Amino acid sequence: MDFESKAKAPIATDNIEFAQPTTTRKPLELLRNTEALLRHPTVATLAPILPPKLSNRLQTTSSLADDSFKQLVEIDLDNINDFELRPARICAGLSFIGFGALMILVLLLYLNTLHPELNTVEQIRQYWYQYVWFVSLGIAGMFILGREAMRPLPKRQK
Repeated sequence: MDFESKAKAPIATDNIEFAQPTTTRKPLELLRNTEALLRHPTVATLAPILPPKLSNRLQTTSSLADDSFKQLVEIDLDNINDFELRPARICAGLSFIGFGALMILVLLLYLNTLHPELNTVEQIRQYWYQYVWFVSLGIAGMFILGREAMRPLPKRQK
């Protein structure tokens, strides 16, 4: 028996050229426009039904958001180098460590106040999932800091 297919797939000999975008927009500009398209109708809808004081605050906050996004759009993401992002990465790592440690303390406080009948082994057996999450957050933060510590510093020009 012949199991080979007799049908031949058509071969595309024509290369189809796709239209290229005429203007390239910055990602922060897209974010500003998208957020404004969502925020402006929402503010316009909510302002008449809110109390006057709250309505004024909402409109003021909306105009402050417009100003903040105008400043963000001026940032050129292509000119930000790796060294300038170092403080942000260090803060992110420290935040992970701090949040993990804080949540472990909150979990221990919860267990000691609301479940004093449980000993340490029973606490871990019953709440192991939360322990694992919070410890993993701390470890992820330590990995971020360790990676940052191993990055080479840029050489200074003499």
